Amino acid sequence: MNLVVMLGILVTLVTGIPVLLQLLKNHPRGLIILFFAEMWERFSYYGMRAILIFYLTQHLLFDQATASAQYGSYTALVYLLPLLGGILADRYLGTRKAVAFGALLLVAGHSMMAYEGRPATQNLVYAGQSYEVASQGRVDARKVQLIIAGKPYEFGPAEGGGLEIKGLGNGGPLPSVLPKDSFKMETTQDKTGVNAFYLAVSLIIMGVGFLKPNISTIVGQLYPQGDPRRDSGFTLYYYGINLGAFWASILCGLLGQTVGWWAGFGLAGIGMAAGFVVFVLGKKHLMGHGEPPNPELLAKPLVGPINREWLIYIAAVLGVGLVWLLVPHNDIVGTALIGSTVVSLAVILAVIVFACKTWIERQRMMLAVILIFGAVVFFTLFEQAGTSLNLFASTNVDMTITQQAVTFLGIPVGTPDQIRAIGLDPSSVFFVDATIGAAQTQSFNAGFILIFAPIFAAMWAYLATHNLDLNPTMKFGLGLLQVGLGFLVVVWGAGLADATFRVPLMLLGVLYLLHTTGELFLSPVGLSEITKLSLPSVVSFMMAVWFLSSSIAQFVGGKIAGLMGSESIGGQVLDPQAALATSIDGFSKLGWAGIGCGVFFILISFLVRGWAHGVEAPAHPDV
Repeated sequence: MNLVVMLGILVTLVTGIPVLLQLLKNHPRGLIILFFAEMWERFSYYGMRAILIFYLTQHLLFDQATASAQYGSYTALVYLLPLLGGILADRYLGTRKAVAFGALLLVAGHSMMAYEGRPATQNLVYAGQSYEVASQGRVDARKVQLIIAGKPYEFGPAEGGGLEIKGLGNGGPLPSVLPKDSFKMETTQDKTGVNAFYLAVSLIIMGVGFLKPNISTIVGQLYPQGDPRRDSGFTLYYYGINLGAFWASILCGLLGQTVGWWAGFGLAGIGMAAGFVVFVLGKKHLMGHGEPPNPELLAKPLVGPINREWLIYIAAVLGVGLVWLLVPHNDIVGTALIGSTVVSLAVILAVIVFACKTWIERQRMMLAVILIFGAVVFFTLFEQAGTSLNLFASTNVDMTITQQAVTFLGIPVGTPDQIRAIGLDPSSVFFVDATIGAAQTQSFNAGFILIFAPIFAAMWAYLATHNLDLNPTMKFGLGLLQVGLGFLVVVWGAGLADATFRVPLMLLGVLYLLHTTGELFLSPVGLSEITKLSLPSVVSFMMAVWFLSSSIAQFVGGKIAGLMGSESIGGQVLDPQAALATSIDGFSKLGWAGIGCGVFFILISFLVRGWAHGVEAPAHPDV
């Protein structure tokens, strides 16, 4: 039995039961359907995210900079395509049909991720001769050796740079120390497997484009304007998102490392299929929300017998091919992001100037734009979790939960090595395995949200009903302060690193704790504010722009993570000491950037705090 799984069950039971009771007692039944549908959708996304960077660096053997850029392209497009899905839902499909179609594409994409193809191979070339790099295992269990004259040899960094082959001795076919730039690495990839991977993520990207902005919009539609339950409802909905993310990181990370990449990705696909079923069966509880704005126009034949609805579906499937061409090209994705940002800002400006009829509506829209800019900064820092922080956990964090084996209710608890140290055979005795994998650390953020989301939901509701609520810009500033402080905790604790250049797991835990509390100040509040501040006619579009901010953050975050990348051979970091120094330097810059932006948002909050114009208050006849 795995200790992480046991703790996960405990956290879920303790926090989940009060959440379900609050959902059943105080909120529309439709929120329960969206809660579980989005829970499974996020299970699929975060299950894939937990192991994706390791799949790129260990199975496809991209270097860390390239892998981070590829990860950034994928996640940027995941949050860019909602611009398209939001517009199509607003004008034609309605949010319910858009969500259902997106879910089908996601099921197809995640199922295809279960196809691995042949793992990439790597050879070291020196003096015209090629030597195989043999690897086995995944994530933390990865072991890489160099095959010379039929024998495996360990290797590591040479003093002053280069590569030292351990135990080779003199007189071998190559020297035991290879100076820097005297050798090169040649990588051979299975092109079929690589193309299947790109097609799978393209289906996922298009599916998220239709699903993500619109399911959040339906949540907002369940509450009338000014309903004080709205923030609480969004926070509970956010709990559902993170319940899926929590278990996905634990289970998909565990299966990906111990069984195979196909198992981790395949389980994510099963989760998405479950989300689709929940959403379809729960349609009646949405109380008619999310239906097409003009059903007759949608059903009218447009091209021969093909009506507008099916034309949209066909075009989206063909568009998967275009996304498939985009994903490998990080530079084109960056250009697309710049273009999308310019167009989005132009549309928002046009809405503020022409569509808004009063100064109150204009100030609300401008406040929404300010919050979106704050989200770009926050998520650039926060989304290092899937790249630089995941790689940091694998290379430079001591992943042992217990320092030595202990007993609890007569049951041994510890890692397999710790169990052996007390004279027991882990293969023949029942014990609780205290091993945690780097991919499973992705569950820290979601786990903390499971604990704190109900508390924050109650806190926002209490403050709102007593007219003590902080204005949203202040909340954003406090969230930015916390995400920056999280990085600085690791920087300040770097001196605790052991002889293998690994810092205590507790530092990473505190980082994710601060990132989580910062997220709860910002992300669910931002989702709620966009639905409240936006004009009703463009609310899905503005929700898509909110996700565009995450797209920009993902792309920039991938670039930043690439700058913190370390040299690797066969997917294994060559020099952990240099990797630690690079990570700490990068975390320091990110931390202080977050602190500075947080202070700026706190200061401007006093200038813009009245721009909501009572949108937080109970509904009045003039609203």
